[in-house]
Amino acid sequence: MSEQKRLSAGDPAPDFTLPDSAGNQVSLADFRGRSVLVYFYPAAGTPGCTTQACDFRDNLAELNDAGFQVIGISPDKPEKLARFAEQDQLTFPLLSDPERTVLAEWGAFGEKKNYGRVVQGVIRSTFVVDADGMISKAMYNVRATGHVAKLRNDLGI
Repeated sequence: MSEQKRLSAGDPAPDFTLPDSAGNQVSLADFRGRSVLVYFYPAAGTPGCTTQACDFRDNLAELNDAGFQVIGISPDKPEKLARFAEQDQLTFPLLSDPERTVLAEWGAFGEKKNYGRVVQGVIRSTFVVDADGMISKAMYNVRATGHVAKLRNDLGI
């Protein structure tokens, strides 16, 4: 697999402005002064992505109480994100990046292994962005199941 961009702790978080599930523009800068968990997932409504999103939903109160806002980003269109949010009662922002520009800037799109083959796609990733807009933790190729529990443990929540 070829070398691709990866963010690390200490890097500035690349800013973005993307539409949410209602079509409203949301920017990372809107959250400056607060810690943010930005996670990238391949496709709304698929089994793994639903498991991960529901895991964030089920832990959202504790994450929010600890000072973390959750934002999910995928290449899905806002209409699909709206159905996903409604169907699974997701109350945190889901942002649409159909051109995969933000995904690529964050190193969450590129070559990955899928069933032993190298393919281009979304790399399931999570980032902790501190109140100053810096990456404090970057996790690539995370598993959908058990990821939020591991994240909470790593963050001491």
